[in-house]
Amino acid sequence: MKPKKPAKHREMSPKSDKSPKAQKKSPSTIKKGKEEKAKRVQKSTKTKKAAKKSAKNWLAQHDPFANREAQKYESPIPSREHILDYLQQQDKPIVFKPLAAALNLNTPEQLDALSRRLRAMERDGQLLQNRKGQYCIIDKLDLIRGRVIGHRDGYGFFSPEEGGDDLFLNARQMQQVLHNDEVLVRASRMNQRGRQEATIVEVLSHNTQSVVGRYYEEGGVGFVEPSHQQITQDVMIAQSSVLKPAPGQIVVAKIIKQPTFRHQPLGEITEILKRDLAVDLTIDVAIRSYHLPFEWEAAALEEAQHLGEEVAERDKTSREDLRHLPLVTIDGIDAKDFDDAVYCEPLPKGGWRLIVAIADVSFYVKPDSALDKEAQLRGNSVYFPRRVLPMLPESLSNGLCSLKSNVDRLCLVCDMTITAQGKLTQSRFYHGIMQSQARFTYEEVTALLNNERSAHTKRYAALLPHLNHLHSLYLALLSSRNKRGAIDFHFVESYFEFDEKGQIAAIKPRERTVAHRIIEECMLAANVSTARFLIEHEIPALFRIHPAPGEDKLTQLRDFLKPLGLDLKGGSKPEPLHYAKLLETVMTRTDAALIQMVILRSLSQAVYGAENQGHFALSYEAYGHFTSPIRRYPDLIVHRAISHLVSQSKSKKQTFSYTPAMMSRLGEHCSMTERRADEATRSVGDWLKCEFMRDKVGNVYSGMVTSVTGFGLFVQLDEIFIDGLVHITALPEDYYQFDPVQHCLIGRRFQKRYCLGDKLKVSVSRVNVDAKQIDLDIVE
Repeated sequence: MKPKKPAKHREMSPKSDKSPKAQKKSPSTIKKGKEEKAKRVQKSTKTKKAAKKSAKNWLAQHDPFANREAQKYESPIPSREHILDYLQQQDKPIVFKPLAAALNLNTPEQLDALSRRLRAMERDGQLLQNRKGQYCIIDKLDLIRGRVIGHRDGYGFFSPEEGGDDLFLNARQMQQVLHNDEVLVRASRMNQRGRQEATIVEVLSHNTQSVVGRYYEEGGVGFVEPSHQQITQDVMIAQSSVLKPAPGQIVVAKIIKQPTFRHQPLGEITEILKRDLAVDLTIDVAIRSYHLPFEWEAAALEEAQHLGEEVAERDKTSREDLRHLPLVTIDGIDAKDFDDAVYCEPLPKGGWRLIVAIADVSFYVKPDSALDKEAQLRGNSVYFPRRVLPMLPESLSNGLCSLKSNVDRLCLVCDMTITAQGKLTQSRFYHGIMQSQARFTYEEVTALLNNERSAHTKRYAALLPHLNHLHSLYLALLSSRNKRGAIDFHFVESYFEFDEKGQIAAIKPRERTVAHRIIEECMLAANVSTARFLIEHEIPALFRIHPAPGEDKLTQLRDFLKPLGLDLKGGSKPEPLHYAKLLETVMTRTDAALIQMVILRSLSQAVYGAENQGHFALSYEAYGHFTSPIRRYPDLIVHRAISHLVSQSKSKKQTFSYTPAMMSRLGEHCSMTERRADEATRSVGDWLKCEFMRDKVGNVYSGMVTSVTGFGLFVQLDEIFIDGLVHITALPEDYYQFDPVQHCLIGRRFQKRYCLGDKLKVSVSRVNVDAKQIDLDIVE
């Protein structure tokens, strides 16, 4: 009989008490394991500490910014400056590992930190990683960083971050980007029209994450045609999109894949916009097209609600009491946020005391609070026809921080002394408590100053002397303004009048009354006092900056003026006074509006900045914004700086929480939000004008040429203040050539000229509301 084969090993069940896992370890084994683990942890900790110490010692010896990095990070690595300095010294680009070794970084934590820092430097346009994975310095590659500006015809421009002339981006280059994307480019060839072109080397950031437009379908494929005229690429809609709009509906599409040379942007529908009134739908489209924040964070609303509706008694202490003074607000008839009040009294020895009291928003909106973060994100309030996007919740902007009549309100006060000649001699800032004695409109104040009898004459009889004091002060300030040479334009502004159904009834001119001018001069005086105060105390702040025009702009302006028999004095550096005298000269001419427009276009755009550079147009050496902290974030920042200074104890100095670098970043951000708001409101205005003209095709109007381009003439229609385009192909039988110097289109055969300022009779030939275009034909 054969012996039995040994049984094959069968894997024991974990539940079996004979399983190795089920066997209990002896106490001595467990203790030994814990001791070994503790030793490993201790050894690892020692290694990490040694690595940190070694890194810090190395940084201290090699990196000039080591102390700064050590204060910011527990485990510091070389600063951006040191990394750039090292790469600058190399003759060629370098990959990650040799770079890390050269910077004495070897632990996983250090390598991870370096990787994150390099990615951030790429994002900020300091470095570029090529296709070989090598890091290169942008300056060595002759690359320029800047922003893409789209054009409705499919091409675009590159605006350099450091300033200078824009470069042309052809339609092919624009296939890989959208309007407002940040890119690195290399200047390339000159095109046939003599424009310097640019080639996009790297897209640093795609800044359009969603678009608004009309949804269409072709061949079973859905796409959105953006309403933003500077975004010309249709956004293809993914099949996975949950919302299914009907063709022709207005939608919001989130971009899930950005454009490339080979593919259009891909998106998915996130919202279908529906409104009963066209004007409301248009505003919704503009809000989303220009990415205006319109929804409040719950935390911000909760903070605002917690502040209450009335000033708490405890908050009225330690303030100067101005409730006995007849301070008044003077605003537009539709205004709801009253952030400034004024009072004026003559001084015994001549001159005036002027008080400008501004709602003390900074008392309620603290730095880094939810309200502050929301206000900073918005940057400013945005005013559309029939609708406002406030910078702060309405419980503050229209409530607790609004200087309503006959209620206590906290304020920050600029108390000034002004001579009989209108010269600001001294000012004092302090925290106050006040009560507005009246809520005036501009029209009411103008009527009272003109001694016009009305229902308000008797009611406001006691305040009339104070209004007369304000008017007398205004005349002195106006005289000083004229001597100073501030540039003053006289343009007609228009506004929309709506009927009971919310439809546009008319477009009317907005009258600029003497009351407007009074408030304007009072606010200018307070803003100048603010800038002087901030400079005197050398505190980080934001200034309102308006640079002098550049050389190219001056040349273009003088080339335009010369054939008209006009000249701008002042040589290569004209002063504001030279512009003011030129404007004074042309005011009686029939083409005064045209010349004013060209002069305005020759000036730079005002911005916010941390360094004072003066305000050219107003002819001020220093200027800040103090008067509207309810609706402008720069004013709120300025209020914080002033409050910090006036609250300082002589015995105990406190550090201001903002640095110059922080102010610089805030200046750039607030300048952007201001431009964004202007573009959004202009877009809505253009749409409403097209809507108003929709049923007026065939009507004949007289008008004036307000702009001349290579593709036609823009004509502003008299009395309704609407611009339309006479396309170059609609001009009478000839081929026309554009003269950019003389702002003319000149016929090659018959030499017929159409120039800026020409009076024409035109008819409305077509209105495209979606494209915001009104086409005109010349009536011979």
